[in-house]
Amino acid sequence: MQNLQTAVFGGGCFWCVETVYNRLQGVVSAKSGYMGGHTENPTYKQVCGGDTGHVEVVQVTFDPGKTSFHELLEVFFSVHDPTTLNRQGNDIGVQYRSVIFYMSEEQYREAKKYIDELNAAHTWADPIVTSLEPASKFYVAEDYHQEYFNNNGSQPYCQMVVAPKVQKFQKKFAQKLKA
Repeated sequence: MQNLQTAVFGGGCFWCVETVYNRLQGVVSAKSGYMGGHTENPTYKQVCGGDTGHVEVVQVTFDPGKTSFHELLEVFFSVHDPTTLNRQGNDIGVQYRSVIFYMSEEQYREAKKYIDELNAAHTWADPIVTSLEPASKFYVAEDYHQEYFNNNGSQPYCQMVVAPKVQKFQKKFAQKLKA
């Protein structure tokens, strides 16, 4: 597994995004964390305060021989609303903004092209506001955030917010699920 690549996505609460990517074939790991801000070693409480500039993100390590960056983009744009600025449902603030932190110029070009295609096809009624930003230092979130849905699936937030996104993903990408 020497040819692994990394991609970083922010699409609202990282519990949703992490859960979905960890179920996708070709994904070696999906870790919840923070990126894009100015505070070193931020805590969840600090990020939730909205003053750190950080976004709740998921760092996806994947095998491009089994899944492509393009497929990761398809999943990303299928499981969150990329047309709402600094918001996903009831989660409001810059820490929930829709963003792709690109790891290379190739990722930037591919993400930009895909966004342009989605906008041209009028996939959503409103234009996509997902920002493309160069990746910066990734801070792994606290342990209790990792695999949160798997460990807390009966919790009300998980039932109301995470579970419907997971179900939508599993239906749309059934042929790409891990065994």
